[in-house]
Amino acid sequence: MERVTLDRDALEQLRKRMVAGGAEKYHNANAAKGKLFARERVALLVDEGSFVEDGVYANAMAEGLPADGVITGTAAVDGRPVALMANDSTVKAGSWGARTVEKIIRIIERAYATGVPMVYLVDSAGARITDQVDLFPGRRGAGKIFWNQVRASGSIPQACALFGPSAAGGAYIPAFCDVVAMVDGNASMYLGSDRMVEMVTGEKTTLEEMGGAKVHCTDSGVGHFLCKSDAEAIETVRRYLSYLPSNWEQQPPSAEAKPAGKGDLAALVPPTERQAFDMRRYIKALVDDGSFFETQALFAKELTTGFARLNGEVVGVVANNSFFKGGVLFVDSADKAARFVQLCDAFNVPLLFLSDVPGFMVGTAVEKQGIIRHGAKMITAISEATVPKVCVVVRKAYGAGLYAMAGPGFEPDATIALPTAKIAVMGAEAAVNAVYANKIAAIADEAERAAFVAARRAEYETDIDIVRLASELVIDTITQPEQLRDELIARYAAARTKDRSFSRRRHGVTPV
Repeated sequence: MERVTLDRDALEQLRKRMVAGGAEKYHNANAAKGKLFARERVALLVDEGSFVEDGVYANAMAEGLPADGVITGTAAVDGRPVALMANDSTVKAGSWGARTVEKIIRIIERAYATGVPMVYLVDSAGARITDQVDLFPGRRGAGKIFWNQVRASGSIPQACALFGPSAAGGAYIPAFCDVVAMVDGNASMYLGSDRMVEMVTGEKTTLEEMGGAKVHCTDSGVGHFLCKSDAEAIETVRRYLSYLPSNWEQQPPSAEAKPAGKGDLAALVPPTERQAFDMRRYIKALVDDGSFFETQALFAKELTTGFARLNGEVVGVVANNSFFKGGVLFVDSADKAARFVQLCDAFNVPLLFLSDVPGFMVGTAVEKQGIIRHGAKMITAISEATVPKVCVVVRKAYGAGLYAMAGPGFEPDATIALPTAKIAVMGAEAAVNAVYANKIAAIADEAERAAFVAARRAEYETDIDIVRLASELVIDTITQPEQLRDELIARYAAARTKDRSFSRRRHGVTPV
């Protein structure tokens, strides 16, 4: 084979061809959908001038496959190093060839080896069926991507922004990430296309109905953030990374301390537990102003999760929200909590539990869904979490809900009760009915019956009095709402150097 020598101009022309992406018609089609070119996405994500690309000449000898449809390299985000990949959907719809796969494998391996976050900018139609033997089954085939993601999980942050399809096996790239930001109207994830689904099952559907951004951010929980544009998805990833260390051996980055957000913590909690309130308002009034960054806001809304700062230091918040379904824990909310707690524990983010929980949901439907198994998964995650963790009983912690919110038996660094707090196996009304149901039914006079019930409820409330629980050392302190923020800041500072060993083993058997 004759050796080809490139002069400076020829090499420059080749590079221009490699970075230009696919044909102009594909660029125009993407622009019509509001989609940015892959290299524009990279430029939005990283600090100006910091991107160093690898494999730009991949498949340079082939026609119409510049960089083999994927951009990989290293850069800085807010001055901190990251590794990244970005599918170029102007090149065969961002599909994977053998070199595409190899480039993705190599950049994940580099991120893991150097201990920096890995960012995936995904917009891909999946594997090129014509190249399946080269890219699919081998030791460095597509499966190696997922193996590397699993190995890196909990070692380095992995964040995905999804701008278009993530089809078939490729759908697992987002699934193995810590968080996924999806662009509404363009992003989708699915194992089989709508045509394949109809052929296999007879079901007629659309990609949007089956795997669109709203579906995954609201129903399945695979998506974490529903975004309006490519730019918003990229900014979401940037903000996520700002709360995380570069790897599991580092501490989350501190920021300038700010005063608490607006809101009266005492006034935000209604006087009766029958009245719902939005815990998100409470969180925002407790933490540094503007610092609350909610995750999975549209999924399992009865439980609120997210990152925030207290006096400039990062915390992960897990809070029951009675504004939705009374704050009762369901299958999805248990899963949501388990994943978020594991994420925080992996990256040294202290946990704050704000409890206002009636317990886990009961009934035939949830038992068939495996509520016991999913609840056990949540409690397992909380048990295994060794980061500093504080349980604040804002209003109530009933039944196994107390356990699920890192109650006293789960090694919290403190259990704090507000004056409004109640801790019990169940609420007074349910308890009185459970114990005295037959006697209540036997009282014919309505007024006498009401008086009997009221008396029994008063006895029960006395039995679970929060001062009694403090005197028995069930809780560590009773704190006024206006003092809670300072109390938390001091507690987390004291727990910063705690021993984080947990159990003599390789790993537990998670009840998934």
